[in-house]
Amino acid sequence: MPLSEHEQRLLEQLEKQLHEDHRFASSMKNSTSPGGFSTRNIAIGALIGVAGIVVLILGISSQWIPVGVIGFAMMCAGVYVALSRSSLGRFGGKSASKGSRQKSSFMSDLESKWDARRRDDE
Repeated sequence: MPLSEHEQRLLEQLEKQLHEDHRFASSMKNSTSPGGFSTRNIAIGALIGVAGIVVLILGISSQWIPVGVIGFAMMCAGVYVALSRSSLGRFGGKSASKGSRQKSSFMSDLESKWDARRRDDE
């Protein structure tokens, strides 16, 4: 199904803006996909999980309940780290809040530009 003239114009404008905005293009190239998991986090989480299993087995074999509970907690922490999407250096720091602010301002800029285009076309 071919695009209408209006859709072709919008597509050309978007392509032009993407070519002009080098900062946005480089950030899109350097960012990981939003649905992907970090290989580093998976490896670290797996190591923590395996260490948790060892501690859990040691706690069960020696019949020390607190050691077994610590092992189980380590296993849960390993799963959490492996499935977390942010890097380990960004847990609740300034960089995480700064990134969310940049993203929201970027989205608001896009929305305002989109609204302005729709007003111009009407």
